[in-house]
Amino acid sequence: MKKVMKLFISLSMLVCMSLALAACGGESSNEADVHVFYYQYSDTYISSVRTALDKELTDAGINFQDYDGNGNQTTQTEQIQTAITKGAKALLVNIVNTGSDDAAQGIVDMAKAEDIPVIFFNREVSDAVVNSYDKCAFVGTDAAEAGHMQGVMIGEFLLADFDKYDLNGDGKISYIMFKGEEGNNEAIYRTQYSVEDADKALTAAGKSALEFYDAANKDKYLVDKNGQWSAAAANEYMTTALTAYNEANNNMIELVICNNDGMAEGAITALNAIGYNTGDDKLIPVFGVDATDAAKDLIGAGKMSGTIKQDAEGMAKGLLLLAKNAVDGSDVMAGTDSYNVDSDVAKIRIAYATYLGE
Repeated sequence: MKKVMKLFISLSMLVCMSLALAACGGESSNEADVHVFYYQYSDTYISSVRTALDKELTDAGINFQDYDGNGNQTTQTEQIQTAITKGAKALLVNIVNTGSDDAAQGIVDMAKAEDIPVIFFNREVSDAVVNSYDKCAFVGTDAAEAGHMQGVMIGEFLLADFDKYDLNGDGKISYIMFKGEEGNNEAIYRTQYSVEDADKALTAAGKSALEFYDAANKDKYLVDKNGQWSAAAANEYMTTALTAYNEANNNMIELVICNNDGMAEGAITALNAIGYNTGDDKLIPVFGVDATDAAKDLIGAGKMSGTIKQDAEGMAKGLLLLAKNAVDGSDVMAGTDSYNVDSDVAKIRIAYATYLGE
């Protein structure tokens, strides 16, 4: 009986240890040199970055530990504190809170006190934060670039067959915009430039500028209240909007602009429910950002019109280079000559690309 009890206790301990490791992912945190902190595993694009980076680190023989901040800055900061006490050699941080410098600067200060390099990625932190520590860097994109590219893509798409998408024939295209998150540079610039650049193309061709579907909404966007850029939030907003703005009322929403592909998926699901975007001729153009596999499939099926590719693999390779530098004790930015690096701050920019289908 005692042997059985001992065996049961040992098995229980193993199960608990396995569950604890599964909550974080990667290698055992006691052995890890590189600790990677994601703002939220469930974000579709972040999931693709994690998959790519896990492979890069594994192939390079670097021990690492992944953490899910689950959209909570307090949780993420505590995870970073724990990693520092465990002897981390490098911190790779996809920060939760982008609304101010406070969280990022606090993380840099903790890392600096222990002489540990910290590399932020994807969700941009300010130049002031990066410049506050010579072992701090950022790997991400030019926040404005995706908005500009999306705007050009939308303008060209609409001009190719303007009358087809002007469903009520009033000479204007009415649109709905899903922002994703307040205070986030990517969301801010995508919201602004996607419309501005589409308007430039339309007006240059003698067409009217885009018109937000709801004249009472002075912001001219709908934002995910939880800041999660989620398909569920976009689906809920789109479903509600379509009850008043539809074909029967002769004021159907004629264009959907989303700041990521997850929200585009949610909007398309709502459109499917009323017979649009099912792969036939009843199409409301829907545009996103990220070029996720799901978005590519929707574009291929004729249910989505286009997206902007955010290069998860390219970001992972850039992060690997800086992580190796950190672990080897080299200058964090060593060997980055082939990258697009800002002139006055240690920030690497990974280029976007337009995706309209294979």
